[in-house]
Amino acid sequence: AYAPDSRPQPRIAVSAPRGRQRGTALFAYLLLVALTAACGTGAASQDGNRDSAETGAEGVDSQVRTPPRGHAWVVFGSDTVIAEVARTPEERQQGLMYREELAEGQGMLFVFDRAEVRSFWMQNTYIALDIAYMDEGKRIMNILAMEPLSNDLYESTGPALFALEVPQGWFAKMGIGEGDRAEIIFGP
Repeated sequence: AYAPDSRPQPRIAVSAPRGRQRGTALFAYLLLVALTAACGTGAASQDGNRDSAETGAEGVDSQVRTPPRGHAWVVFGSDTVIAEVARTPEERQQGLMYREELAEGQGMLFVFDRAEVRSFWMQNTYIALDIAYMDEGKRIMNILAMEPLSNDLYESTGPALFALEVPQGWFAKMGIGEGDRAEIIFGP
């Protein structure tokens, strides 16, 4: 959960970004769109009506896929997190509190109005999480492992506009670290 009025904590040193080049987020997105289209786009039933998955809310064909309402795809090269979006102060304060599980590849993206040093804590949060603080350019400044039910503050190393929480260990497993950039695609 986000701690909006948190006490200052010592800053954590940021390691230098890795020199390894990652694939572009745009390529991953276009590949996802192409694969989705190849798996049945335009299929019609025997009565000539389009499959409901191929039409939007108004019945218009939707060739370009987007995340579900209230969600975002946070893309790091070929790795994507399907994240619930917390934009309002109430949504950010609630965060992932009281959840008992979070599936691999899912998370919560906290979106702020302006970049500031941020602090989160794990009060009433039962799942071990990693948090990645990202600057205005969507570059990861630091990643911290957060322990369940802890009242310790986990602080960004600089002004953060975004914070992404995922199951603990996900970033390391995917080879994603400080200095890597994300592409964020918001749903409606």
